[in-house]
Amino acid sequence: MIGKSRLFLVFITCFIAVHASSQTKVTDLVCEYMHNPVGIDIKTPRLSWKLISDKHNISQKAYEIKVAYSEKDLKANNNLLWYSGKVESSASIHVQYQGQPIPSFKKVYWTVRIWDNKGKLSSWSEPSTWETGVMDDGQWNRASWISVHDEGKITTSLPSQYYRYDFNLEKKVKQARVYITSLGTYKLFLNGSKVSNYIFGPGWTSYHKRLQYQTYDVTEMLDKDNAIGVMLGDGWYRGRMGWQNDRAYYGNRLGLLFMMHLIYSDGTEKWITSNKDWKWSYGPIMWSDHYDGECYDLNKELTGWNLADYNDGEWHKVELLDVTKDNLVANVNELPKIIKELKPIDVFISPKGELIADLGQNIVGNIRLKVKGLPGDTIVMKYAEVLDNEGNFYTANLRSAKATDYLILKDESEVVYEPNFTFHGFRYVHLQGLRNPLPKDDLTGLAIHSPMRETGHFECSDSLLNRLQKNIEWGQRDNFLDVPTDCPQRDERLGWTGDAQVFSMTAAYNFDVATFYTKWLKDLAADQLEDGRVPVVIPDVVPKLKGSAAWADAVIIVPWTMYRVYGDIRILEEQYDSMVKWVEYMAKKAGKSYLWKNDFHWGDWLAFTSTRSDYPGATTEKDLIANSYFRYSSMLLSKIASIIGKHEDSRKWAELSENVKSAFIKEFVTPNGRLVSHTQTAYLLALSFDMLPDSLKPKAANYLAQDVEKFKHLTTGFVGTPLLCNVLSDIGRDDLAFMLLMRKEYPSWLYPVTKGATTIWERWNCILPDGSFHPMGMNSFNHYAYGAIGEWMYSYIGGIKSNPEYPAYKYFTLSPHVGGGLNYAKGELITMYGKILSSWNITRGIFNYEIEIPCNTSAKVILPNAKVADVLVDNKALVNNKSLDFKAEGKNVIIKLGSGMYKIEYKYNN
Repeated sequence: MIGKSRLFLVFITCFIAVHASSQTKVTDLVCEYMHNPVGIDIKTPRLSWKLISDKHNISQKAYEIKVAYSEKDLKANNNLLWYSGKVESSASIHVQYQGQPIPSFKKVYWTVRIWDNKGKLSSWSEPSTWETGVMDDGQWNRASWISVHDEGKITTSLPSQYYRYDFNLEKKVKQARVYITSLGTYKLFLNGSKVSNYIFGPGWTSYHKRLQYQTYDVTEMLDKDNAIGVMLGDGWYRGRMGWQNDRAYYGNRLGLLFMMHLIYSDGTEKWITSNKDWKWSYGPIMWSDHYDGECYDLNKELTGWNLADYNDGEWHKVELLDVTKDNLVANVNELPKIIKELKPIDVFISPKGELIADLGQNIVGNIRLKVKGLPGDTIVMKYAEVLDNEGNFYTANLRSAKATDYLILKDESEVVYEPNFTFHGFRYVHLQGLRNPLPKDDLTGLAIHSPMRETGHFECSDSLLNRLQKNIEWGQRDNFLDVPTDCPQRDERLGWTGDAQVFSMTAAYNFDVATFYTKWLKDLAADQLEDGRVPVVIPDVVPKLKGSAAWADAVIIVPWTMYRVYGDIRILEEQYDSMVKWVEYMAKKAGKSYLWKNDFHWGDWLAFTSTRSDYPGATTEKDLIANSYFRYSSMLLSKIASIIGKHEDSRKWAELSENVKSAFIKEFVTPNGRLVSHTQTAYLLALSFDMLPDSLKPKAANYLAQDVEKFKHLTTGFVGTPLLCNVLSDIGRDDLAFMLLMRKEYPSWLYPVTKGATTIWERWNCILPDGSFHPMGMNSFNHYAYGAIGEWMYSYIGGIKSNPEYPAYKYFTLSPHVGGGLNYAKGELITMYGKILSSWNITRGIFNYEIEIPCNTSAKVILPNAKVADVLVDNKALVNNKSLDFKAEGKNVIIKLGSGMYKIEYKYNN
């Protein structure tokens, strides 16, 4: 028999365990989307956190935040920079810091606790931090821009530059930070070691208006005697830019700006800065260019150049460069880095006798090569996305980009080489100059892109759709290299606004793109013309092309996507003036007629075309497209103005939007609902952007359905394709949406998959059915725009759909759509509040549905082809569950659920 004391102890232990397990916890603290950011220059950063609980229907009712300069002060409630007190609010994202101003170079600690809707108070979270960068531009005056001598007019890539500086430390260092930027691309070393794994700093921005600097913690890298080493390459600043082959677009002189802030253990400080005492030299990088590659000569290596005991007697004194510091801004998103390493799946000899390594995946980045030979040997590395239909290396689609690296050997010793200041888009590597066979382990593919946390996962019972999803993800990775490039391989690689706009929602399903787009949108506003026109590429290096409908509308649609996905009101506020300028430009061009005509537009770019009379293409009138976007952007602008409190503006833009709609109907719509351009894209725009009176929408929907049924394939381009399946589902034609998605013949999304594609193609027919190629002038095998179908796969097949009225998935819809022969699909999404899961399968006529709803959110769950009487929720009959809000609507059952994990099953009445 158990004694009374032992029984009491067991009772207390069980009580504590149950109580602890039911307590809501605060976790995953972020500041401006980042964990413990260093070097931010935002004066009032926003704080976010997540709640976790093993109970259903948990939400936040109040929060309490403390901020201090140390963990000790946090715990003791001493010297707090901000104490919010108890704030009655459900807000757990983007809570703005409201404490004392924080000066430059300060690290602060913060913690939060919450009260949930059950009346329980959480524990304080584990402290998190943020650290300020240069908050006062005048502090950059400690340092000078330095450069080499004037190298004259730049007509070709010149050798990369090497900078060094020695210094000694008198006392023990408590903290050390580096603040660095450059004209050109830098690689930073301290005492012989790379300071960071990031690549291509300071990133690509509109350099004359916004030049980023980075902050690095180097405390643990310091010795008594120290050496700073910096390499500079041409990069985007001085390298070739765009298909016009412009070189030195931003300037002909590379430059370096550097500050190191030291805090000794005794509290005193010291600054190490770039100045006239630094030295420079050329080195082994004979030339480097993003398009053309790199040449590295081992005979010219500067052994130990970045160490303190190096003899730099033959190095040159730097020159001071007269360059503004007024455009310096802290890094908003992380720089690119090597994200993944791949080994070849095959090394073979082509029919032409060429040695080729196949990585099995089209990537963006470089290779790491282990090699040895004889003195003076040159190893040549060429890059390609595909092989031709005979199995030979194919580079014609690269246009003028040479995409070739050269390694000149010094002696017979084994070396390991990877390029420094270039990147390539490739799956295949053609190697020349090797004296020995190439083992697979001696070559590694290095996939480089901007670090983005994977937030989405989609899979289903069809292997081709799963490969399509992987292709979409890889296309995004490869092209999200500091800016959203159109392609990564040829002489282009530019931030096309149209591509970014149509893909933005898919991008936000796959990855966390909040900081990525925040940074890019700042450059969009910076490069926008005074008359409101938006360049077609951002940063703008193609001055003649601006103001195209659907492309320029990225100025509104991408921030709107950011708001929908992340609840980011600040980005709407910061980009608002830029949005207004664009809508006002369209309004001015349209005049009193409210019709915008005869301007430059790309139209439905790369829509399906064919010379066969039985296999027609489709051309949509550009003015129809332009006025559809005029209506849509002014309508969104009205909503945005209301959200940020500009209610008079909101009414003005709403009136403009309605006037554009009326003019559109008179100009482009017949009384019977037929559009002057009788194309899929025209009807998609009219239906998606609310361009029609309610009475004509069913007829327009019928015209669209008839067109798809007639041709049994899509005819859309960059503008129409992202809307296609969404609109078909919205008009009740899931059957047609699935038919188009599952189609394997050209043109379709799966046709490239059947041809072995591992990324998304630029054209529907980059490779023709006979195995030949589309003309080489514009034939990229790694574009992401057509990957916008990913949004439909997540939101309709997976069923996870945002609600703009409740941004950041505060209240969202779970509504899986069944079709295409699929019997299983799973969608996952990590939101600002936590993970959403929507996983369904149909087994022996039973629809099994597992869902997860994050704490502090709720969802509308729509069960397809269900009857209330059949539905079980967590093994309990729905009809008997008085605590749940549910109803039957048509063939569906709708349930409103709070947070938690649920298992639902019912007989699927197909």
